Amino acid sequence: MKMKRLIVALAAMAVLLLCLPAALRRVGQQLYPRRFDSVVETYAAEYQMDPLLIYTFIRTESSFDPRAESDVGARGLMQMTEETFEWIKSKLAPGEELTFDDLYDPDCAVRFGAYYLRLCLDRYGGDVATAAAAYHSGWGTVDGLLAHEDYTGDGKTLPSFPYSRMNHYVEKILRCYQRYTELYGPGI
Repeated sequence: MKMKRLIVALAAMAVLLLCLPAALRRVGQQLYPRRFDSVVETYAAEYQMDPLLIYTFIRTESSFDPRAESDVGARGLMQMTEETFEWIKSKLAPGEELTFDDLYDPDCAVRFGAYYLRLCLDRYGGDVATAAAAYHSGWGTVDGLLAHEDYTGDGKTLPSFPYSRMNHYVEKILRCYQRYTELYGPGI
């Protein structure tokens, strides 16, 4: 009788262990969702970047809330300031009747945010960490750091980030991107 219970218990544990990875993956995918997927996939293809990186920035910046607004007035899924919006609009959509309020629209927010992220990646040689620092703190700040040997070895990327908020942001982006890649597989 005891042997039969032991066998049943072991069989139940085996089934549980076999199901556990799938359950953990589903929980992970709930914590790291791919919302607004058609919009993200469209602009990832247009700007030739990994869609998981765009999801990373959206999750980090707004937690997928299209109405998100930061304490400095940045808006939308990818949290863009009005100054950055106007600059990107002049490059990406000069003839379009868009206003800063249009960043509350997921299509506009991802279009502009992904475009800016692509520019950051291109400017900093595809280095995600340095591009994230620039997305967060601006090109001027990152370029200033790159001009000092104390902060860079190659003059093109930042191996560390001297400002605590910048450092925290970059670490958050890198952890989140790693988790997205673990859950959904590598992108392009």
